[in-house]
Amino acid sequence: MNKIVPREEVLSIFKDGMTIMSGGFMGVGTPQELVSAVLESNVKDITLIASDTAVVDKGVGPLIVNKRVKKVIASHIGTNPETGRQMIEGELDVELVPQGTFAERVRAGGSGLGGVLTPTGIGTVVEEGKEKITIDGRDFLLEKPLHAEVALLKACKADKAGNLVYNCSARNFNPIMALAADLVIAQVDEVVEVGEINPDEVMTPGILVDKILVTGGN
Repeated sequence: MNKIVPREEVLSIFKDGMTIMSGGFMGVGTPQELVSAVLESNVKDITLIASDTAVVDKGVGPLIVNKRVKKVIASHIGTNPETGRQMIEGELDVELVPQGTFAERVRAGGSGLGGVLTPTGIGTVVEEGKEKITIDGRDFLLEKPLHAEVALLKACKADKAGNLVYNCSARNFNPIMALAADLVIAQVDEVVEVGEINPDEVMTPGILVDKILVTGGN
């Protein structure tokens, strides 16, 4: 199966009200062209799962600024003032999740787990509305898994089978999000033939990747 697709096919994937995960941390490792494709598709009422909302003009920030998101699940929003403004005005539902918990909830979603137990947030507003479980005299919060209809990834290289290689810290949340969505789209700078990537360098196996958008001219 040819996983390399044109931008037009990517645009047709996005639908109103869908849940979308995006890799990246403060815009680093965020698939900026795929974010632009979401904007171009004119979809709205997205539930966005991302580590943060970056800044107004970078990362997933433009999705917030253009009011395409109805709910965001993230570990922090402070660097994008528009996220805070929309939250205060009641225009955007924001679920703040401690970053380690966020990563584990995504991992749980990709592993088919019913959730994870963590002491993080006990005794704070984080525990409101959540089930508390006591094990050996210690309290834990049950944090439920995160899953999306579509995951948007950014890699520096892929082969035609979809095996991905990331560039240094741009790896961040991309590999775990590849596990936690029904459909995985990877934006890559370069595509090579199968066998040209050393198996030891593969960070996301091609079986997890459904579509590839090439932005590097190869």
